[in-house]
Amino acid sequence: MRVNLLHEVPAKHHLINLKEEEEEEEEEEEEEEEEDPRSANPRRRIRCPHQYATKMAACGLFRSLSSNFFTVLPVLTRSATLSSLRLTSQPYFERTLATSCRLTAALKFTDKHEWIRVEDDGIGTVGISKFAQEALGDVVYCGLPEVGTQLVQQDEFGALESVKAASELYSPLTGEVVEVNTLLADNPGLVNKSCYDDGWLIKMTIGNPTELDTLMDEAAYERYIRSIKD
Repeated sequence: MRVNLLHEVPAKHHLINLKEEEEEEEEEEEEEEEEDPRSANPRRRIRCPHQYATKMAACGLFRSLSSNFFTVLPVLTRSATLSSLRLTSQPYFERTLATSCRLTAALKFTDKHEWIRVEDDGIGTVGISKFAQEALGDVVYCGLPEVGTQLVQQDEFGALESVKAASELYSPLTGEVVEVNTLLADNPGLVNKSCYDDGWLIKMTIGNPTELDTLMDEAAYERYIRSIKD
């Protein structure tokens, strides 16, 4: 029994010494972390939870402001670019718009009641006015030229027949017939129902654009109609 006690006592002392050494090492580590706030242990680096919450809120606000700024920046840049383009191109746009309206939007009329509208491709669409179709009455036949026919301004190019009368058709300009409204062969009444749209007669090239100046615009044609009625 004495031999066993002699062996057990040093073992107990050895365990006590190891425990003391571990406690001393932990105390030294705590002292080092208190002196150095940049400790590698993140759980002991930040001591106050309020400071941590404040720091995280500030970081979130900064990220939000940065994200909004970089989202809006391309829009502001694009708006500035478009504004400068509008300023530099506005005179050209106005000139182009005025020319387009003059050539395509306006109808031109002859004193024999044909109208012509020049499209964007330079082709003129020809028909008769509302006044003319009302004077004719219900159209029952349309005599139109063949494609390729060469016309000079005021040349006769066809005729319309109605239940009341017949009327010759005269070319408003010089040019070549490039298309004929084939719908009128089976449905001549389109001339009455839609004289400015579906009831058109022919399409032709514009051989001499200056001849457009000899025709009446809509306002002048209305005055001309009033003078006939009076």
